[in-house]
Amino acid sequence: MKSLLIASAFVIVGSCSEKKYSTKIENLENSVEITDSSLIKTYSKSITSEDLKSRLTVFASEEFQGRGTGTEGQKKAADYLRHFYTTKNIAPVINDSTYYQTIPADFLPEGIGASENVLAYIKGSEKPEEVLIISGHLDHLGIEDDAIHFGADDNGSGSVAITEIAEAFKLAEQQGHAPKRSILFLHLTAEEIGLQGSKYYLENPIFKINKTIANLNIDMIGRVDARHEKNPNYIYIIGADRISKELQYTSVKANEAFTNLELDYKYNAENDRNQYYYRSDHYNFAKQNIPVIFYFNGEHPDYHKATDTPDKINYPLLAKRTKLIFATAWQLANRTTYLTHNQDI
Repeated sequence: MKSLLIASAFVIVGSCSEKKYSTKIENLENSVEITDSSLIKTYSKSITSEDLKSRLTVFASEEFQGRGTGTEGQKKAADYLRHFYTTKNIAPVINDSTYYQTIPADFLPEGIGASENVLAYIKGSEKPEEVLIISGHLDHLGIEDDAIHFGADDNGSGSVAITEIAEAFKLAEQQGHAPKRSILFLHLTAEEIGLQGSKYYLENPIFKINKTIANLNIDMIGRVDARHEKNPNYIYIIGADRISKELQYTSVKANEAFTNLELDYKYNAENDRNQYYYRSDHYNFAKQNIPVIFYFNGEHPDYHKATDTPDKINYPLLAKRTKLIFATAWQLANRTTYLTHNQDI
């Protein structure tokens, strides 16, 4: 009888704890509100499929030779991004003369040589020491078997999306609507050889790790996979709830307010065999307990092949996905507090 009473007590305590947790989660979700809707709609208009196509046609061109880490083509891609930020008057974060965070050859696998991340930022108006990082890798596979692997989707699509987001935030800043927090536009090298660019940044951060509110990582958002051939109005969301459920609620509500994409969480399942959560640069941020979202369109027949070319990108869809990331970034950069981490609920 005594054992039965003890067991019953544990059931009651467990039930009460679950109810309290559920209530806290519900309250957290209800607390997330979308702000600055009219401003977001206004500046989202600067994100266009025409701009994205124009930039990606260059970024994934023969001239850049597939952007293999440490190669001349990758360095041309880095210089293209540096020139873009210079032209748009979006500042370098490291010093007044360069947009590069140089990664020495001895940090990278033997034979690669030195490479560089490209960093630009917009300074926060109220909390400049706090930062939202929007990232994507600029490198690809280079030339393999005498064929250029253009990497239009992987990850030319993410690279040019970041430039469009940066341009939209810069326009807002110029018109008196600077973000409250700083926003770092981080183009990472050496992702294809083991997430080395993000690893180097996190070992040599420009902003303090504990001042980094979140990382939005973009890696392949310009195509449609077989699962969504009949309904291409989607994006895979990976990792959004792993560290901060509040980040996921922010993502969902931003989507409902501005883009109405299907947010597909198939690859966010912890038992998913593809394990994409561990396969792009956001994972190095997640290991530092920084909330992350990985935006992804899924694999397609041209993945890691020479046939991943700019003519196969769905540019209107790329623009729509980019607008979702911009709207989510706006909410994060302008919120009053840090995101609530799951461990604190």
